[in-house]
Amino acid sequence: MRANLLAAQDLKIDWASMPTYNTIMSVAAGTGLLLVVRLAGLIIAGRPWRPEGWALAFAVPGFILTTTGLHMTLTWPLAAGGFPFDNIIFGEPSLAFGVLMLAAALYLWKRGAELLESTDPGAALAQLAAPMSVFVVGLGLASFGIAAAGVGYELFAAPPQEPISGAFADYPLVEAIFISGLYALVGVGAVLFPFALRPTGGGVLSALRIVWGLAGLAFLLFGAMNYFTHIGLIVNTM
Repeated sequence: MRANLLAAQDLKIDWASMPTYNTIMSVAAGTGLLLVVRLAGLIIAGRPWRPEGWALAFAVPGFILTTTGLHMTLTWPLAAGGFPFDNIIFGEPSLAFGVLMLAAALYLWKRGAELLESTDPGAALAQLAAPMSVFVVGLGLASFGIAAAGVGYELFAAPPQEPISGAFADYPLVEAIFISGLYALVGVGAVLFPFALRPTGGGVLSALRIVWGLAGLAFLLFGAMNYFTHIGLIVNTM
């Protein structure tokens, strides 16, 4: 064990060949989930909201997720000395969520006023989102697959050179369970999505908002923390 720790302390990484930006991806994904939950809450409560403002709010993280996710998805592997499964785990879900957010932003910008003037904007929005629910459920099932792989193969463990997260380097299941749990929460909400769109789906919608709200907050805070931990990892392994 001591020999392994000493070897780990000497770890050097060629960061020129190891691009990584799941920091901003995590913050953007968490923001997107929280925005979906918040907008749904405003519509359900019948409170005022401005479509143009929400279109801008959806477009910013949507653009970030689409561009970074597309690059990670199409560049295989993204980091020559890294882990190619990251392309699937982080790149593809980010691309899918980013495109969905951009589509929502475009609709709200172009037709949001019509939705706002509807006598029942919640029902109108549910009918509009229903066809897309097939893709959302597919992404939910994919999230379950990622969660299972994360625990089964003990992924996501940080090296000991990374501040905070590296304290659990000898216990890879800790971070594996945490990150996999976030993907599982997203998956639960995605699978519930078509049922929440039904006229009698109020209870399901409440459950969806809870799981996506928790996952969104966790992704946002974890991504923000990783700005420190990833910078520390780079400094410690240059």
